[in-house]
Amino acid sequence: MHHPHASHPPDDPAGYAAARLRLLTEDAHSGPPRRAALSRLTDDWLAGLFTTAATGTGGEPAGLRGISLVAVGGYGRGELSPRSDLDLVLLHDGTDPHRVAALADRLWYPVWDLGLALDHSVRTPAEARRTAADDLKAQLGLLDARHLAGDLGLTTATRTTVLADWRNQAPKRLPELQELCAARATRQGELRYLLEPDLKEARGGLRDATALRAVAASWLADAPREGLDDARRRLLDVRDALHLTTGRATDRLALQEQDQVAAALGLLDADALLRQVYEAARVIAYAADVTWREVGRVLRSRAVRPRLRAMLSGGKQPAERSPLAEGVVEQDGEAVLARTARPERDPVLPLRAAAAAAQAGLPLSPHAVRRLAATTRPLPTPWPAEAREQLVTLLGAGRPTVDVWEALEAEELITRLLPDWERVRCRPQRNAVHLWTVDRHLIETAVRASALTRRVHRPDLLLVAALLHDIGKGWPGDHSVAGETIARDVATRIGFDRTDTAVLATLVRHHLLLVDTATRRDLDDPATVRSVADAVGSQGTLELLHALTEADALATGPAAWSAWRGSLVADLVARVAARLAGDTPAEPDTGAPTAEQERLAVEALRTGGPVLALHARAETLAHDDPAHDLPEPLGVELLIAVPEQTGVLPAVAGVLALHRLTVRTAELRALDPPEGVEAAGSVLLLDWRVAAEYGSLPQGARLRADLVRALDGTFDIASRLAERDAAYPRRRGVEPPPPRVTVAPAASRLATVIEVRAQDAPGLLFRIGRALEAAGARVRSAHVSTLGANALDAFYVTQGDGVPLPDDKALAVARDLESALRA
Repeated sequence: MHHPHASHPPDDPAGYAAARLRLLTEDAHSGPPRRAALSRLTDDWLAGLFTTAATGTGGEPAGLRGISLVAVGGYGRGELSPRSDLDLVLLHDGTDPHRVAALADRLWYPVWDLGLALDHSVRTPAEARRTAADDLKAQLGLLDARHLAGDLGLTTATRTTVLADWRNQAPKRLPELQELCAARATRQGELRYLLEPDLKEARGGLRDATALRAVAASWLADAPREGLDDARRRLLDVRDALHLTTGRATDRLALQEQDQVAAALGLLDADALLRQVYEAARVIAYAADVTWREVGRVLRSRAVRPRLRAMLSGGKQPAERSPLAEGVVEQDGEAVLARTARPERDPVLPLRAAAAAAQAGLPLSPHAVRRLAATTRPLPTPWPAEAREQLVTLLGAGRPTVDVWEALEAEELITRLLPDWERVRCRPQRNAVHLWTVDRHLIETAVRASALTRRVHRPDLLLVAALLHDIGKGWPGDHSVAGETIARDVATRIGFDRTDTAVLATLVRHHLLLVDTATRRDLDDPATVRSVADAVGSQGTLELLHALTEADALATGPAAWSAWRGSLVADLVARVAARLAGDTPAEPDTGAPTAEQERLAVEALRTGGPVLALHARAETLAHDDPAHDLPEPLGVELLIAVPEQTGVLPAVAGVLALHRLTVRTAELRALDPPEGVEAAGSVLLLDWRVAAEYGSLPQGARLRADLVRALDGTFDIASRLAERDAAYPRRRGVEPPPPRVTVAPAASRLATVIEVRAQDAPGLLFRIGRALEAAGARVRSAHVSTLGANALDAFYVTQGDGVPLPDDKALAVARDLESALRA
């Protein structure tokens, strides 16, 4: 075969380097052919180096006897990526260590001179065996040993011995390997959910694929082979493109490189790239789960009284089979199909088997799933009632649902049952708040909802709504609107009647309504409660929406739910429930001030300046499980009363930012003077929750002193914040989307509601307050919350005379505020 460097001597570094460069820059070569060609090219060069060096140190033919050059690890498998290490072992019989040392120098230095990464060792076969026995990673590398040059008999004998050792010691070494994989997964996370994954180290990555090859080599158990080689190939292709794009030996697919890597692979964009990576990782992770389960089963069966089993009438003891459901039994710790099961005549069997496995907390046997996928007929439309009930049972099983769903996914049974699932499968969510891909988030929401089924009258609707609430994320536009249409189709297909279908559509359409309203609207405003009641329509739907809201937030990630958020949603739900029940007072309670708030207000009016109080708070996050009732720090409560004047919001926000206090929540409202207090004008009451970015909280007296100066104009907050920003330049990261400011239509009769969505940052609230003041908008109340890195704030503003802004003025204020935040 003609190689690109054929015109050069086989050991010529310059010729090898030029041929290597050509190979890596030719678009015609990519994927497995390029990796194989690069390996062959490198093989020939190293073999030439070896032959020249060996004959130079010991003469011919003796120089090639008793010494061999062996490729191990990825290079041993013939899978060289552009920046891969060359993993090499120089094997020798131990008869002439000086000659071996000289030969090693002649081999390693040319490799280093070309700037190639080299992982090398010099060992006798006995040393190689000892190293493998002591170091699991070294043993895994030697399992892929491949002869390059020198004494073939020496390489073959060593490889055979190492492989025999591995098979003999498998019962001891495989549990070690499993622990190694588990520890790495804990450290690196799940490849299929990470926005910047490590293609090699994360769970479901290339190291796991190598571990599965090692398990297969032990002959103790084997991985499901379907799609495994293809998944490995896809990850290797991505790594090749990453190496060529960055020019570095990196396995981490960083955000800023994803578009270039996608383009190099001919993919549409970074999302298409991540989805392909996630698909591959899902295949490898599932194969690993199945394989390690099989290893455990085999090792347990070997350990159980082997002599007794040997004495049993020469035959194998039949495994116990306990019935779980019609056509489904438990055997060897898995749910399998009964001998009498006829999947070709029983279209509900996949769902029944999955539900039975999940409810029993058992894995679903991969052989059973494969048989179901191959033989089961599609369900009729609409589904029979049993199929719908089995789906609900599967979704309501809690944590075991995840693994059973994965097993169905592995054989593409889910998209057969629910074709709309295809668009959300392995779909990335580029939002730091979300821990999961869209499909896994939906399952996680069902898991969370399963713990709340005692709170609702229709748990079936809750669980199906949990499964479908983000199903619209595979379509353009507002995912809640798209999801409503899909939810109607799915609900009809799976056999819900018209009334239930309408409820499911409402739940999907409004699954963000409660949390958005509770955190960004004035709950004392009658318009707030009325708008939610009109959208929800009934007590039963409200009850379901409350549970779905909590399940969705808990399934999103730790930043999405808190005791404070939960209490606000519960307060809103109580008010909406009262309205739906007909208990609608003409003017709801506007929230009388507490005794302390009243005391501060009186003091502020008496002194003519700000008065404040700080209180530490720790609230408990309510859970059905008492073990989860742990104090959740929500920061420190800061109460400030100040005679009404302009500039209060930016002054307070600016002072807090300068003291490095993060504002978790902020409420601002105007109070009339308490009865019996003679005072002109009202007092502004600020009830804020703050936390120190680091270090301890400042003293109240210092905060008050700075606030007095900020209010009287002697403290230039804007300049101080600008100085600090200049001194601490922001780290390079992903550019957040620009801020968005909107006017919420018909949100209140009493004020205009301006909504701000922006990247949270120190001083953001100061800039918003200053821009609103500059636009002539008077802030009557503010509702500030932060979700991960995103600020979601609503400001109820009026004109100077206390009436809502005219429409054109409101739009102008929103436009000015957005411009100020983008500047």
